[in-house]
Amino acid sequence: MAYQYDIVLKNGLVVDPISKLNEVKDIGLKDGKIAIIDDNISATQAEESVDVSGLLVMPGLVDIHVHASTWLGGQYGHKMLAQAGVTTALDMSGPIEGVLKIAKDQGVGLNIACIEYVRPGHTVKTDDPSDEELDILIESCFNRGAIGIKLLGGHYPLTSDATKRAIKIANDKHAYVAYHAGTTSHGSNINGVLEAIEIADGNSLHLAHINSYCRGNIKDYMLEAEEVIEALKKNPQIRTEAYLSPLNGTSAKCSNGVPESLVTHKCLQMGGYDTTEDGLEKAILGGWAQINVETGGKVGLGVGEEAVTYWRLKNTDTTVSFAVNPAEPRYRLAVAKRDNGHFVVDCISTDGGGIPRNVTIEMGLSLVKFQALSLEDFVLKASSNPAKILGLNNKGHFFIGADADITIIDMEKQKPYMSISDGKVVMIDGFVCGSGCKIITTKRGEKAIKDYGLEPLVIDIEESGLYKWE
Repeated sequence: MAYQYDIVLKNGLVVDPISKLNEVKDIGLKDGKIAIIDDNISATQAEESVDVSGLLVMPGLVDIHVHASTWLGGQYGHKMLAQAGVTTALDMSGPIEGVLKIAKDQGVGLNIACIEYVRPGHTVKTDDPSDEELDILIESCFNRGAIGIKLLGGHYPLTSDATKRAIKIANDKHAYVAYHAGTTSHGSNINGVLEAIEIADGNSLHLAHINSYCRGNIKDYMLEAEEVIEALKKNPQIRTEAYLSPLNGTSAKCSNGVPESLVTHKCLQMGGYDTTEDGLEKAILGGWAQINVETGGKVGLGVGEEAVTYWRLKNTDTTVSFAVNPAEPRYRLAVAKRDNGHFVVDCISTDGGGIPRNVTIEMGLSLVKFQALSLEDFVLKASSNPAKILGLNNKGHFFIGADADITIIDMEKQKPYMSISDGKVVMIDGFVCGSGCKIITTKRGEKAIKDYGLEPLVIDIEESGLYKWE
């Protein structure tokens, strides 16, 4: 028997502000696309019919700040993203080879993009790389399948001048460029983010996890949040996201008796611990530092002697989490709007993936229940806006013919119930059942992705919301 639809989702509350939908409807999927949205589509017309009565049906979650590589995030990143209802994500550090390996070996049916980190002693020689070195790095990123670069300033900073040149060169090449604020002059704090906006000098830039610069390191954290909001209002060319978790994730790797990441130093200082390897060990024992422990098919948070043992067995090369993000600036940054009604902070992200803080649905819907955001606002920030920024024109909405990327949510439990990527169920009730992975890349990277044995999804960054936004 030939069915008209592959899947019909029946009786769900369909919310999509782009399509101006907020009502109970049925959705029919065919060949990986949205085929129909209507009242009472007959279940007999579909190969599979799913009753989603009482559930929220929205365009698939797009998280534009995650970690799912061999360097950061690790082997369970895709699974953890799927369990959180995510269908599309941007890995925010790479390296691209590590992202591709995880995608090939551990893919669960998601769409993943990658930007490659810029780090002294690793991808560039020093903290003041030449224009030629930066140019070569960006070209290499494109050719290997990445869509651009990520400046890891807060962790591993470049000079202010080199940072400014890197942003300018990336813009000239229409590469995706993101920045964890911080240079050799200013750290990952309010001064660093204000310097970042100045350094951008009118160029397009994705300024990562804006909430992480408002922890009260320099001023009262609410004053820092308001200062960031005003600065962003004056610089509409800068795209931003913020996460809602209290946890910050950073590197626990130590060299020569000290943590390598400057963010780890700052987090230790906030807890009253020395910025040394010994200080980090004491912070783990005391519960301030939570080691990200891979166990039972997921990543959990560990403290105490067992966590120290795990950290030592990994030669300190693990991720560590600190509960350093105050609630008030997280809330304020999530809801702040410009005079034109657009959000100051474009997206809700997690900085999660393989780092256990994938709480977009759990905490985002808390803001909806608190009436700080509408359901339409939540969908805009968690799906539509990030899809637009990535140049994924066929995602983030329910237009007929759009990619059938769908997240279905139990509003009462504030948990994802099911997620569908390209018309295929990848997760249901916490059970991950998808396979494979599409890699979002540029035309330049298409061959590299195919040669690796993965399916490319080609975007045009020049036409993306990073560079073009009304």
